[in-house]
This record gives sequence, C-alpha cells and structure tokens, in this order.
Amino acid sequence: MDILALRKQFDRIGARVAVSPVVVERWQRTRGPGIDIGSDRTGEFFDIRVRPTEAVSYDVVDVQPRMRHLLLLARRDGGVKEKYLCGHDERHWFVCAVPERHGISGVVTAMQALQPTEVRIVAEQSLRPKLRLRRHNAAFIRQGEWFFVPAPDLVVDERRIHRNEPISRGGGGKPHWCEFLHRRDGEAVMVCRQHPGGLTMDEYERLIQAQPSARMWRWQARRRNATVYVRGRVSHPDHRTVVLPSWHRVLMNTESEAAASRNVVFLD
Repeated sequence: MDILALRKQFDRIGARVAVSPVVVERWQRTRGPGIDIGSDRTGEFFDIRVRPTEAVSYDVVDVQPRMRHLLLLARRDGGVKEKYLCGHDERHWFVCAVPERHGISGVVTAMQALQPTEVRIVAEQSLRPKLRLRRHNAAFIRQGEWFFVPAPDLVVDERRIHRNEPISRGGGGKPHWCEFLHRRDGEAVMVCRQHPGGLTMDEYERLIQAQPSARMWRWQARRRNATVYVRGRVSHPDHRTVVLPSWHRVLMNTESEAAASRNVVFLD
C-alpha cells in the first residue's frame, strides 16, 4: 500500500489521512481495525487502522475536489473488494461503506447507490441529473444518512403524533431529533443504552427474568422498521437544522446493505 500516494489523494479534497497498525495494550480498550474519523490539535482526519497480520491495501479510485469527496477501494485476502465514500458533509468529514453493486466506479455512482430506491426513483422522474445529489431539492431533503421525501396527501390523527422524538440507525450513534413524528406498522421493541438496536418484547421479558436489575436501565418503547413520517424541525449537532412545513416520509441511506459497513467505526 502506497501511503504517500494515499495522502496526496486525500489532500486533493482538503483532508488528512493516517494509516496505523492496531495496537493491543493491556488494561486499555483496543480500537479495532477499520476506518474512523479521528481528531487531534489540527482537526479531523481519516484514521485507517489495520492489523499487522492483515493483508489489505487501500487505493483511491476517484477524486472529486469540488465536491470534497473521493471513492476509496480496499482489497483484502481472497480477492474481496470493498468501497468507501469519504468526504465532507456540511460540518464534518465522514466515511460511508458503499453497497456491493455493479457499476460503482466513482463518487457520483457511489452517492447514487447510497440513495434508497424510493428516493432514486423519485429523483430520476422529477429532477435534472445535476440536481439529484443535492441535499435540498424538490424531490427530497437529506440530513446526514436520512432522506425526507414529501408526503403531501398524508393525513395523521393528532393523537398519534409524537413530539420531540429521536430517529437513529442504532449502534450508539447520536440521534436526529424530530419536532413532530408519526409511526405506522413496524415491530414493537424496547430500547436502552445497553441495547440501542432494540429488543423484541419476548427478548425483553427473557432478559428481565434472567437479570431483574435490567429493569432499571431506562428503557423506551419504540418501533423497529416502522414507516416513519416527520414534520417541523429536524436537528442534529453535526448538521444544519432542517424545517419541514408538511409531512415527509423518512428513509435511511443504504449503507447497512454493504458488507463493508462493519469496518466503518465512526457513527454520527
């Protein structure tokens, strides 16, 4: 792996990158291999960590300086290839695993692959090509990994509107807070800090029976994989607040479909 060449490519988008081995230190929490967003006195940087025994190389296959994005390719043992979109979004650098699909050759196709199918269809039907990747357009509004698609015909019973509700992809990331939220369908789950991905009601009951003290973990009732609509202000510390004057359907990007997402350490 040519680390100097890697640094030059990241420099083209105004970013720094560091490649370092995973060091196991006794009595300390070890940071595993993967790609993270680190920070030091100079600011944020892309932090790539590899195991000393791991045969992996990273190469940049496309750079878009004006967009401040690049596409990173990882080659691993057995011919396994993984692609990561690295770039700057509003206030911070980010890294996002790209789903394994044919035809992803650059930044633009990677960004398209990360759009949910519903978003991509609406954008192709109603927007000119140069507008389809913008955060705000007539088809959708994007904030981080979340897409908000207008639902002008939606009628919601006021009694079923939740106020100041979080939406999160799980894994302990910082949630996006929604002024007004409405959920339909989905699976009832119980969520807490120890189980951010949620437990089904059966799993929750079994846990409480086996560990009664877990009842004190500040659980919240949520619905997993529900159809979600939001209205009003949507805020997150890493992004500009968006204001939705009418109901919008909430859709998450497709990063979870990428096997390489297990190697992305940074969560917003």
